[in-house]
Amino acid sequence: MVGENIQSDVYPLEEALRIAAEIGVDLVEIVPTADPPVCKVIDYQKFLYEKKKKEKELKSKQGKQVIKEIRFGPHTDEHDFNFKVKHAMNFLEDGNKVKAFVHFKGRSIAYKEKGEIILLKFAQELAEYGKVELMPKLEGNRMFLHLAPLPKKKH
Repeated sequence: MVGENIQSDVYPLEEALRIAAEIGVDLVEIVPTADPPVCKVIDYQKFLYEKKKKEKELKSKQGKQVIKEIRFGPHTDEHDFNFKVKHAMNFLEDGNKVKAFVHFKGRSIAYKEKGEIILLKFAQELAEYGKVELMPKLEGNRMFLHLAPLPKKKH
């Protein structure tokens, strides 16, 4: 049993409940898996409030992952490609994931190799900003590539 204004020690259940009643607070089981279980002498409502506050704080620190999409065609020219690479750099620097894909319309599916070359070149341009999560993969009439941001370096 632990808590404020008491000596931390191992007590039988009845005695622990009696001590908590004398102080006028509740006996809360904190670590039920420990041997013997760890209990704390605290006001139960205060305990719930602190627990909820900690969970909320952890949740806010997680941050949400957003996936940004960038679309190419099999015949995307150099200027458009560079423009889209700059956008992807900004997305990755902001901590977002990037999903780049080449969309093949009609008979342009014959240029699968061009699509793969575009995506690999795209990944190579962004190597210092993000890492490849999923290599180019053809699904239906689209070829996908997934990039995740690199962990931020602490200065």
